[in-house]
Amino acid sequence: MKYISTRGQAPEMTFNEAMLTGLARDGGLYVPAEIPQMSTDDIASLAGLSYEEVAFRVMRPFVSESFADDEFRGCIERAYAGFGHAARAPLKQLNENHFLLELFHGPTLAFKDFAMQLIGQLFETELKRRNQRVTIVGATSGDTGSAAIEAFRGLDSVDVFILYPHGRVSEVQRRQMTTPSEDNVHALAVTGDFDDCQARVKDMFNDFAFRDAVGLAGVNSINWARVLAQVVYYFSSAVSLGAPHRAVSFAVPTGNFGDVFAGSIAKRMGLPIDKLVVATNQNDILHRCLSGQGYHKGETIPSISPSMDIQISSNFERALFDAYDRDGSAVAQLMDELRTGGFDVSQGALQALNETYVSGRVSEPETTAAIDHWLKASGELLCPHSAIGVTVGEALREPSVPMITLATAHPAKFPAAVEEASGVYPPLPPRMGDLYDRPERVTRIANDLTSIENHIRDARSK
Repeated sequence: MKYISTRGQAPEMTFNEAMLTGLARDGGLYVPAEIPQMSTDDIASLAGLSYEEVAFRVMRPFVSESFADDEFRGCIERAYAGFGHAARAPLKQLNENHFLLELFHGPTLAFKDFAMQLIGQLFETELKRRNQRVTIVGATSGDTGSAAIEAFRGLDSVDVFILYPHGRVSEVQRRQMTTPSEDNVHALAVTGDFDDCQARVKDMFNDFAFRDAVGLAGVNSINWARVLAQVVYYFSSAVSLGAPHRAVSFAVPTGNFGDVFAGSIAKRMGLPIDKLVVATNQNDILHRCLSGQGYHKGETIPSISPSMDIQISSNFERALFDAYDRDGSAVAQLMDELRTGGFDVSQGALQALNETYVSGRVSEPETTAAIDHWLKASGELLCPHSAIGVTVGEALREPSVPMITLATAHPAKFPAAVEEASGVYPPLPPRMGDLYDRPERVTRIANDLTSIENHIRDARSK
């Protein structure tokens, strides 16, 4: 299995090479040169298996020769051993033919744990084999950063630096990043918004002298291994509801597009997905683009669903690559136009996108109302992001096709917003009960590439 860049000017790589590289040297994102197929019998055989076994079978063709079977199984087992539910990603019925896929039973209470816990194990295994140490740099709107720090804290082969927008993540998200005491993990509070943090990370990857000097690696959703790990729960949940013998639909609250793009990979592998619903908050650039209005940046407006407060959805580049018939030069031109504000999508590419994705937008008042409504209607307390997914999923679902909404975070990660909406304060699980008592360790830093690079050089383990 080979991996190619969405911009067409970087060398092909194996799975482990693409995983450690993260962002291609031409600025593009790595994608598989071809998508492995699963037959109807292959998919049906997943019924009743453990989540770990489903993960092995779904991901194995993408990993190819990079890891031996026993190595890969071991990484998967270790990745999910610390989850708080035996099913890892359990389904709950919310309404008639509408189900919640609970993705918040990992150590940081968000869906990012599914990918990050696995990538931590894969990185450690590969780096020890190479006798190599790397510096991981990532940007977060809240959940990726805490999941990355949790996954890599204390590991021997990595230093981790996470950039997050100062004052624009929830207190729980912040404390999950700032309270780990291990010397190899660092939280950097950047003056600016998430797009600023993400831009500085991309700048560091494009500064090849710095990149090579510190052994830069990335675990943001730009990393293909992150996307691959998220493909698994589309299969596990769909099979639970009758796939491959019936179609299912998915509603995905998303800002950076990685989670819903993973659903498109599952569909291309053969999973019978009817609708892939892109659910956005008031920062609705994805919905506007999929509605034919082009991809044009606006102001990022802070919301009660901060993980979706994004104007530059990195993984959308992967979807554009497919929509433009894998024409790397066309994608490179679009990304150049994005630097100056945005671009229009050709009619053919828009049609291709609309064949895979539908979308909807949810306002702040609608999000608050949805949290209150579903608590009263079903007894389920939703985080703001999950409430957005449920609202759009409910509006766009077909009565005869099961709709699965991805519940991306535990409500306790956003307690103030949830309490204001529902009157109920969501407590942290007992294993995290002392989070507010732990000392914090954080560095405030300017939105300045030189300052950030100098700090990383000085603070990483030598």
